[in-house]
Amino acid sequence: MLKRTYLLSSIALFVLPMTAHAQEAPQPDDAAAANDEIVVTGTAGGGINRQDAAFAITSINSDAIDRAAPNSTADLFKVIPGVSAESSGGQNGANIFVRGYPSGGDAEFVTLTVQGVPFFSPPTLSFLENTQLIRIDETIERVEAVRGGTGALFGNGQPGLTVNFVQKEGGRDFEGLVKASITDYGDLRGDMLLSGPFGENTSFMVGGYYSSGEGIRSPGFTAEKGGQITGNIRHDLNKGSILVFARYLKDRGQWLLPIPVIRDGDKVRQFGNIDPGTGVLAGPETRLAVLPDGTRTDLADGRGADLINLGTNFDYEIGDGFQLRYRASYLKGDADTTGLVPASTATTADAYAASLGSTVGSLTYVNGGQAVAGSQQVIRAGTWIVRKQIEDFTNDLAVEWDSGNNKFTVGAYYSDFSSNDQWNLGNVHLLTAENHGRLLDLTLGNGQVATNNGYTQGSFFNVNAAYDGREYAFYAVDEFQITPELRLDAGLRYQNYKATGTIENNSSVDIDGDPDTLYDNGTAVLNGTFRNIAYKKGAWSWTAGLNYDFSSSVGAYVRYNRGNTNPFFDNLRDGIFVSPRVDNFEGGVKVRTDLVSLYATLFHTKFKGLSTTVITDGAPIASVGGARSTGVELEGQIRPVDNFSIAFSGTWLNAKYRDFFTDGGATDLSGNRVQRQPKWQWRVTPAYDIPFGDDGKVSLYSTFSYVGDRFSDTANVQSLPNYFKIDAGISVDVNRALSFAVTADNLTDKVGLTEGDPRQLGGGSEVVNARPILGRSFRFSAAYKF
Repeated sequence: MLKRTYLLSSIALFVLPMTAHAQEAPQPDDAAAANDEIVVTGTAGGGINRQDAAFAITSINSDAIDRAAPNSTADLFKVIPGVSAESSGGQNGANIFVRGYPSGGDAEFVTLTVQGVPFFSPPTLSFLENTQLIRIDETIERVEAVRGGTGALFGNGQPGLTVNFVQKEGGRDFEGLVKASITDYGDLRGDMLLSGPFGENTSFMVGGYYSSGEGIRSPGFTAEKGGQITGNIRHDLNKGSILVFARYLKDRGQWLLPIPVIRDGDKVRQFGNIDPGTGVLAGPETRLAVLPDGTRTDLADGRGADLINLGTNFDYEIGDGFQLRYRASYLKGDADTTGLVPASTATTADAYAASLGSTVGSLTYVNGGQAVAGSQQVIRAGTWIVRKQIEDFTNDLAVEWDSGNNKFTVGAYYSDFSSNDQWNLGNVHLLTAENHGRLLDLTLGNGQVATNNGYTQGSFFNVNAAYDGREYAFYAVDEFQITPELRLDAGLRYQNYKATGTIENNSSVDIDGDPDTLYDNGTAVLNGTFRNIAYKKGAWSWTAGLNYDFSSSVGAYVRYNRGNTNPFFDNLRDGIFVSPRVDNFEGGVKVRTDLVSLYATLFHTKFKGLSTTVITDGAPIASVGGARSTGVELEGQIRPVDNFSIAFSGTWLNAKYRDFFTDGGATDLSGNRVQRQPKWQWRVTPAYDIPFGDDGKVSLYSTFSYVGDRFSDTANVQSLPNYFKIDAGISVDVNRALSFAVTADNLTDKVGLTEGDPRQLGGGSEVVNARPILGRSFRFSAAYKF
């Protein structure tokens, strides 16, 4: 069990000597060139000019965040080349894919950090991807994202995508912001920020948000509610600094799941009255339920988190050329999920009865009892509950020696994390296939009772488990400026991973012993017996990169890295003990002038020991093997005239499975395209500023984005057609204090699919379940700075 005192004692260790060392700290040079973009993610020390970095990194400042107008934390990642971010699941429950890394969903190869330290070491667990644990708000200064490259050395050593959230800090003057926003579908949000000095060498920042509403896919009740508050205190020492930060998040939103749509080749049409952009099966009749085992549920609980995150950054010069760096984070809380998950495609009640070997005897509404015709379109959907109590203590201690042209860093990383899980999956209702589906009761013509209070089935999979994991790592990095133009960096990391768990077993029973009451046959129940899992393994990772500056404006780099990840708790529970290994080769060109900024990267990645798991027919089904991907990433901005810019990003990706097997090794999927990741995707954002008065400005911007065709499944049977989407916005800075903005998401109300139904594998019929992007919406906001 983790102890809260871990982090508190770590902070106290460095706070105590502060009074002895406090002096007037040197202030940053305000005359630094505006285009010297310093990034800290993926580096051993205090940062590097992006133009000198021998790895692919994207930096998103607060203005770019505003123009991206993300609907969720994961939605911001759409601006990062090489990344496919599906935020159609709502505020939480995103699927994020990186550079062809094979994955079935969630965010398996994405590490999130705050101030350079991971706040939950496992990048993902089933029903938990880490964007669920943090929100974008006004306290964020910028977001940095490293793809591949040095990510295998730092943090938790995950070699895919590392995203670092850098907080705003207080300055010499008191400053603040209050902001209010409302959407055209009625959701409200308020943001605030306050920062300033807290003594001669100390500053503070505090801010956050609160929001409430039904969401764009309104279920007829408040489904989006909660907020986040973040604060930090920085104290400058004579030879260093300490930053202590804290964040409390209590927020939940509706878990948006596939809905029925009609597929006509590559065209997608509306099914019945379920609008692809705003429709949802959940509604007032399914919100509150008593499951067959007596558990009470509320779909308004949705998916979210209730947690606290504490952390510290400590930097201190311990001797001539020697720098001590310490990063720590402690997180504890709940990350729960409640959702209405489709269990079948839409069909008529007559066809459903025929699939049970009979005809419709009687079909009635559960609420009201009125008779329903057998021609009624129906769908089966289950109330799934996943409860997770998570905890994590992570710290990273490094010593850096800087001797002129050479900088050598050694460090140690330790993380202790746990997850206690209680799942109840299944609990399938028979519903009318319509917006806000209504509960139905069905008795078959042969006398068998197919439903009980709308339930056709009880639980089909339960989990009662307690998992613990620990990671120890040691790393060494050397950065050598060989000549003024040529820079070499190289490093290695050894990581040891240990995981244990205790899991209660399931039994399948007929609850009442009557085979003619179909609704409780084959119900999964926890049976009071347990099994243990244990895993332990160590692995080496390494990387080397060369960067050459042809001039102050043009540079190029090459890099190789090998990285490793470990099987997650869910893999071990399902008997999958493979450890993914990633070999990545990349090279890039960087151009930065007054006219244009361009970052182009070519990469080739080889994967071994990968697994993807989908819960199908009541049990996890795994596919295991390897893959290879080759791609090109482009990112940049053109500034042809004053006040006008065109930002762009794009990816071409060729990713295919190699020696990749499913069905227990019976089916070889080698040569198939890696699921859910398009060959082509791109974004173009023109923006024009119109100054007026002394401090006024009108900004107009729009984003044109394209996502190419993909396959929803590893077998490449469920195709997802390409789509083109337009967003737009206008902001007005009346003066330095007052501003207004309007943003439009999916301006043309385009229907684009991000996934098929992972629980209904195969080609399906004309009516299929899929998760479309969100429909057209507008957000209006007003802000006052002081």
